[in-house]
Amino acid sequence: MSGRFRVNRHDVPIEAGLRRDEGWVDMQVQFLVDQAHAGTDDLLLGWTVLRPGARHDRHRHPNADEFFVVLSGQGMVYTDDEDQPAREGDVLFTRRGHWHGFNNTGDVDVTLVWGWSGAGSLETAGYELPE
Repeated sequence: MSGRFRVNRHDVPIEAGLRRDEGWVDMQVQFLVDQAHAGTDDLLLGWTVLRPGARHDRHRHPNADEFFVVLSGQGMVYTDDEDQPAREGDVLFTRRGHWHGFNNTGDVDVTLVWGWSGAGSLETAGYELPE
């Protein structure tokens, strides 16, 4: 594999197999840069669209920090302690092992660009839901 990877998000399929009962509720998720396609072990970059009412339930990754940028729309961000409003232009960072998630409470799509530092796949990031 070369030292460079390039992809256009329009060429990346929506991730299949992300289950509602595991907190992926009506989300359109694309893994743009990841271990499987770009060969990276410590970075993942994704694109997510949450239609009105869609959400990514509260969860945490024991092996990866996560950031996301709200490109459009608004909603509520889950944190360790409370839910907080988020809107276009917000940039959020959650250290590994801390609870986070996003709920589109608005009436338009929310678009997020997000990523993990420390893992190149969902399996290596780890994924835990509250009990």
